[in-house]
Amino acid sequence: MSAQPSRIAITRELSAALANCELSFVSRAPIDLPLAIAQHHNYLRALASLGCEVISLPAQHDLADSVFVEDVAVVLDEVAIMMRPGAASRRAEVAAVAHVLARYRTVLEIVAPGTLDGGDVLRLGRDIYVGASARSSAAGIAQLRELTAAFGYSVHSVMTRDCLHLKSAVTRVAEDALLINRAWLDQTHDADLLFADWKMIDVDPAEQHAANALLMGDAVIYPACFPRTRQRLEDAGIAVISVDVSELQKAEGAVTCCSIVFAAITPVDDSNPQ
Repeated sequence: MSAQPSRIAITRELSAALANCELSFVSRAPIDLPLAIAQHHNYLRALASLGCEVISLPAQHDLADSVFVEDVAVVLDEVAIMMRPGAASRRAEVAAVAHVLARYRTVLEIVAPGTLDGGDVLRLGRDIYVGASARSSAAGIAQLRELTAAFGYSVHSVMTRDCLHLKSAVTRVAEDALLINRAWLDQTHDADLLFADWKMIDVDPAEQHAANALLMGDAVIYPACFPRTRQRLEDAGIAVISVDVSELQKAEGAVTCCSIVFAAITPVDDSNPQ
């Protein structure tokens, strides 16, 4: 009998309308859709190579941003919480992902008037840091705090600037280390105090968009276009799996936002195995 995967990654195929995506901090540029699809498939192969069971949902062609599934859910060991995205055009993405997550976790939700994007949610152990961005409101963050308190999590609001999400500015890259662009945290935050228990690797100053990495076990999936910051990761002893996501980056995407990765545990209801 083959070993069960330790992690599950929910993904979604690209919408043919990707070029109509929401943009906030990236200028609109032509997207080569066939190349974007090929890059996305390479990303899925990278997930699988690191031991993930990859669940690839069919494209939602009427929802331009739907490949960026991370924004619609946060999955903890105990529960899945469906987001209410800050961009109204993205709220129709939630239902289909909730249907899949219900196989693995009890599903809760952020409700109006709160808004919250999964890209703003960084879990570090029992601490959850949430970007107070244009997409994630104080009401949404308060709801997340209430929903997770019973499971022993502490939620911390973090002001961001000049970037879409908190995970544009900081991601976890090792058991004890973060990759960070301090310039994209509001000056009210001292990163050394905010993340006092963590080693921090600063992005190269010439690569402002380089702080987004996807930690998978002992390796990170990382964009190919940031060689200087990649060298900093490797110098810190971190194994890097390089992927070209240039076309997805034109849609303000990154490597974390194309998947919802969570620990594979016993489903909440296995009375009807698939």
